[in-house]
Amino acid sequence: MEKLIDIRGVRHTFRTRTGLLPVLDGLDVAVDEGGFTAVVGPSGCGKSTLTRLIAGLLIPDEGEVNVHGERITGPRSNVGMAFQNPVLLEWRTILRNVLLPLEIVPTKLPRKEQEARARRLLSLVGLEGFEDKRPSELSGGMRQRASLCRALIHQPEVLILDEPFGALDAFTREDLWQTMHEVKRQEPFTGVLITHDLREAIFLADRVVVLSGRPARTQYVLEVPDTGPRDLDHLYTAEAAEMLNLLRHQIEIAQGRAPAETSAEAPAPPPGAAARGMH
Repeated sequence: MEKLIDIRGVRHTFRTRTGLLPVLDGLDVAVDEGGFTAVVGPSGCGKSTLTRLIAGLLIPDEGEVNVHGERITGPRSNVGMAFQNPVLLEWRTILRNVLLPLEIVPTKLPRKEQEARARRLLSLVGLEGFEDKRPSELSGGMRQRASLCRALIHQPEVLILDEPFGALDAFTREDLWQTMHEVKRQEPFTGVLITHDLREAIFLADRVVVLSGRPARTQYVLEVPDTGPRDLDHLYTAEAAEMLNLLRHQIEIAQGRAPAETSAEAPAPPPGAAARGMH
């Protein structure tokens, strides 16, 4: 599979009132075209900074962020983003909230087709019939579904999900995981997911990147085996349990709560999965 996003040797430091804050230190991440990569790591290690690099909202101090082999030098219109807070505008209906990016991002879609696309997306995520409601009339999970539609309305090549399900209850969160698989099947995109939930990572992604503690580097990469269409039973298999244990151990290393092993000592990935350490 061809790389769509290729991040090489990225270093970045923020200047704060109390001095310099190194956030990324030689970060390497690759995202395959059409793939879904999840990024996990300790709190504050630079995961959200990574999303800003991919979107072109931040230029690294050192290193390169390339898309289709071209270096990113500024904001990109072919990136959609959804966050933990849906940030829907209360004075607009759900339909008008979904259409908002098309008022900002250039599009060749005629106005009539824009609305038809918005309605189709809302139907895809289970919000048919709620187009004329206001955000305050919807539950948290429904608002997050609307936010996902808004991120997809301009048919982005890359969809960045920055902990979009983190504030939801477990039942709603798992329901949205399944919705995401159906959305990706019908609305193909290259996905980058930032999450603290390792179950979410292996359920949604085909690759999981573990970042070290700040300043972050790529510590570990797990290739999740393709087992065909996934349902929640996928999370209760022996293979899933092995992947979760392996990732938990890598997070403990990143947090400094466990020593880093040599390759000979490291836990082996389950059958079908591949892993590579980046210590």
